[in-house]
Formats: sequence, structure tokens, C-alpha cells
Amino acid sequence: MSEPVLLDRREAVMVITLNRPEVLNAVDDALRTALVQALLNAGADPTVRAVVITGAGNRAFCAGQDLVEAARYTSDDLDAWLERQHAMYAAARDLDKPCIAAFNGVAAGAGFQLGLVADLRVGYPEMRLGQPEIRAGLASIVGTYLMTLHLPESLNRELSLTGALITGERAFQVGLLNRLVPQSEVLETAVALAQEMSALGATSVALTKQRLRALSQAGFDDALRAAKRAQRAAYASGEPQAAMQRFLARQPADGR
Repeated sequence: MSEPVLLDRREAVMVITLNRPEVLNAVDDALRTALVQALLNAGADPTVRAVVITGAGNRAFCAGQDLVEAARYTSDDLDAWLERQHAMYAAARDLDKPCIAAFNGVAAGAGFQLGLVADLRVGYPEMRLGQPEIRAGLASIVGTYLMTLHLPESLNRELSLTGALITGERAFQVGLLNRLVPQSEVLETAVALAQEMSALGATSVALTKQRLRALSQAGFDDALRAAKRAQRAAYASGEPQAAMQRFLARQPADGR
């Protein structure tokens, strides 16, 4: 079995690759656990001055939560699952070093949210990204909050309530992407940007990031609490289970 996360040191930059390309780098418990540990290790290593997160293959950065795993959950599992999911976002958000998401392919749901808690995002015109949770019967809570930090309310409502994905070109136009380059240049552009930022003063970067976090910490914490309440109610309705089973029924027998 391959490692769920791969590490590649580029001078002072640690490149962390989500490594489940056969399922579009969807987040399961093994990937989530490995990613959190990789981020904690990068944060604690003084020789790592910046982090880039990307996905294996050329189809996806991360297509979101692994629905094969999520379909097995019951209401009793939700709090523990969401706490693990939220710990993943917090591990990226809490880095006191520059963190750049290199969107090498689709970024949806949990993958989109992981990108939103990074400091900067690099993508390409044809990619797709957004918040399709409502199409899986799940309430859009954390993603909707994170989008308030980046988007006007009208577009936030459109993405949250329709579950539609937008192109990288539109994402760049509305400010979700910081750099727009050809797909083949996404990772190297992100690494070059991370290397540039790694040369900045580590203390000044850390202090600035701490202040940026403080400005939205109360809202982030409230969103995590609200997500637990909302997903309990969603699972109690049976909508997520039914939507996930319909999706899985359309997939090959191995769920991929």
C-alpha cells in the first residue's frame, strides 16, 4: 500500500503531496492523519521555512471527503469524524510559516477548504473548484464560513447553495486564486513562491500570520461548532446517506 502523503524537500520548502490519485486524492482517515502529522512536523522543524500542499497525478488536488468512508458513518460517528476533519484544517491554518496550495487539479469540498486555509493558492484556468457538499446531502458550513473571508456574499451563496464548481479562470478573477498559470507550471510556481517567502524573516512572518488568524479565529471556531450541529441534523434526515449511496451505486465495484 502506498503512503497516503508524500514528502519532498526543496531547500527550505517542504512539498506535501496528497497521494491517493486513484480516488482523486479524496480524504480518508489515513490521509487525514498523515497530513496533520506532516504539517505538525513541518511547523516544528526550524529548517522548514515554507510549505506547499499539492495532489498526486494531474486530475485532482483533492476531490473532498472519501464518500466510501463517509457512507459508513452514523450519527454517533459524526462528532469524532468532524473533529478529525477540523484538526486537518487547523493544522494548515495554524502554521506560522507560509503555506501555499498548488491546485494541480479539481479542488472540491474538503479539498477546497484545505486550500482556503492555506495562505496563497496557485491554479490553472481549466481547473474546477468549489463547495459541492450540498449535493451530497451535507450542510455547507465550514466552507461557507471560509468563503466569507474571500468572496462577496452573492457568490458565496451561489457556491454554497448550488454546489456548483467554478473554473480556475473565474476563481482568479474573483480573488480565490493568487496565481493563474498553465497546469504544467502549477507546482513549480507554488514552490518558487514558497522559496521567495521562505527568505523573509521567520519571526515577522509568524507574527503576521498569528495576527491574521486572530482576526478570524472566533468565526472559525464558531463554524466548527456549527458544523457539528448541522451535520447531526443532516444525518438525522437521512439525506447524506441516500445521496452517498446513489453516488456509490454509479461507481465501479471498487468504489473508484
